[in-house]
Amino acid sequence: MGAVHLPAPVKLFCALLLAPGISYDDVATVLEQTFGAITLRSVPQPFTQTTYYEREMGKGLTRVYIAFDPLICITELAAAKHTTNRLEALWTTDRGQRRVNLDPGYLNLAKVVLATTKDYTHRLYIGAGMFAEVTLQYRHRSFQPWDCTYPDYRLATTLAFFNQLRECYKAQLHPACSPFSTP
Repeated sequence: MGAVHLPAPVKLFCALLLAPGISYDDVATVLEQTFGAITLRSVPQPFTQTTYYEREMGKGLTRVYIAFDPLICITELAAAKHTTNRLEALWTTDRGQRRVNLDPGYLNLAKVVLATTKDYTHRLYIGAGMFAEVTLQYRHRSFQPWDCTYPDYRLATTLAFFNQLRECYKAQLHPACSPFSTP
């Protein structure tokens, strides 16, 4: 029988999808006030991998990934998704259309996990009406997609962001081993 132990804390991140005219700085400020200091941000990229969000959010969307300073317990992911769902309402039009999509997830040394409100064959229920999926797996010294991984998470720039975030997370878990630590 295996010994029961609690998992290590994980690195919280959020995938932002911004409609034209929405200020990244405004959204980032609200997210920092909610989740803590932003420690890493990807380069903003045009979101062209799918038209799924265009009907609601319009064309010309931008994708940005950000990560937050404090590590969290894995069990906080469902609450983070509820929080981001509420925050999206800050940028919703009078007609109920989102202008910002916020998808939280976490990273550990082995995987990138996304929270979602939707069930599907590759998702597990995590409580409070939320599901989670392992979006990327760490293999051969880099994060790798699965067959069901979203197209924007397959991009080289996205994988580079999560590989960089993994190094930050590893240093945060083991500060004595950080290349930035002083003797």
